[in-house]
Amino acid sequence: MSIVKINALTVPDEQREVLEKRFASRAGAVESSDGFEWFELLRPLEGTDQYLVYTRWRDEAAFQAWMEGPMKAAHQGGGEGGGERPKPAASGSTVWSFEVVQQAAPKKG
Repeated sequence: MSIVKINALTVPDEQREVLEKRFASRAGAVESSDGFEWFELLRPLEGTDQYLVYTRWRDEAAFQAWMEGPMKAAHQGGGEGGGERPKPAASGSTVWSFEVVQQAAPKKG
């Protein structure tokens, strides 16, 4: 079964738009990775300042390959316009790991 990685990002109110724009500009950055299955950026509605970045992978090896390759390169690259890297939009980050043990999808027909 697949694995799920959820990155809980603490994002101050004034940085929400920045974070969402940065994720929008990364379109396609993970989708072509071997073993990638799903991505969602979840905006909090109430009671928390944490965004959740949900990714689903074929297995742990696929996730680790992405972390050591494309993800690492994207976060070590130069900043916008080739200058200094922009300040992070999140003030904290925690990664949670889960194994999918059950799943359901809508019935068709």
